[in-house]
Amino acid sequence: MPVIKSYFKPIFIFKNAFISTVYSGLFRQLNIKQIRERIILRDGDFLDLDWSYTSGQSNKLIILLHGMEGDGQRPYVTGVAKHFNNNGIDAVCVNFRSCSGELNKKFSSFHSGQTDDIKDVIAHVIKAYNYTSIFLKGISLGGNIILKYLGENDNIPQELKAAMAVSVPVDLAASSKALHQFKNILFHIYFMIGLKYKLMKKQRQFPDKISRKALYSVWTLRTLDEVYTAKANGFTNAADYYEKSSSLGFLSSINTPVLLLNAKNDSFLTPSCFPLEMAQKSKYLHLETPEEGGHVGFVQKGCVYYNEKRALEFFRKFQ
Repeated sequence: MPVIKSYFKPIFIFKNAFISTVYSGLFRQLNIKQIRERIILRDGDFLDLDWSYTSGQSNKLIILLHGMEGDGQRPYVTGVAKHFNNNGIDAVCVNFRSCSGELNKKFSSFHSGQTDDIKDVIAHVIKAYNYTSIFLKGISLGGNIILKYLGENDNIPQELKAAMAVSVPVDLAASSKALHQFKNILFHIYFMIGLKYKLMKKQRQFPDKISRKALYSVWTLRTLDEVYTAKANGFTNAADYYEKSSSLGFLSSINTPVLLLNAKNDSFLTPSCFPLEMAQKSKYLHLETPEEGGHVGFVQKGCVYYNEKRALEFFRKFQ
């Protein structure tokens, strides 16, 4: 019964979910040297990968997936990379399509259920490099992608030893409703500013596929998913996108060790995002639900955050 008792105890100010979330996302600063590699995907589009390395040779690698409106330089992924580099493990931060500073070629985009790209990244890493132990860690949207990937695939590469997913909205429909509530209005506005800007550039790139009229109608995340995300990626509508892309329906099929770390005070998550019963029945799904942590927060004393320490602790059991 892989339900894990959490020992995360933040200092007083970071018990507040909003402060923890905002500080971790906007104020944390890290120095890390990254080297960019561009790979070509099966559909002819590209992904940019940001690599960082341990001081010596390593046969171990962690692949990191960021969250919505993130990129491979955000502290919540580079913090993990740096911690692993300091402990003898190389790291590569994946930039989702159009998240590396350059608009991608295709009309389709990254989305919460886009697992084909992580398959291509893993295949590239295995073919091009000599890593014998590979780990995955995804944050928020990236975590949903990892959980879905693990649950929908029977032939996981033998090099992939374990995974971790942090602050994951495993039920996309429920979390979408939560993000539209007044308590999350500032986060909603923050996400929409970046996403609307990218959508405007995408409309100029493909004026025959999305009209300016449709563009001007997008003022909420739900509308964006209805007008663009769902249709651009082969879904009927937003509801269809949420249903088919939610990792919740894939958790029971996972047969790779994975740790899901979701804080109970995460305002983006709903009760369905804490799959206690599934974890109790599973040999592979480990669930940890601390009282505090916020959304991708988990701030504690020192330079290394709790979720980063937990990732290394968890992966060491399977390397």
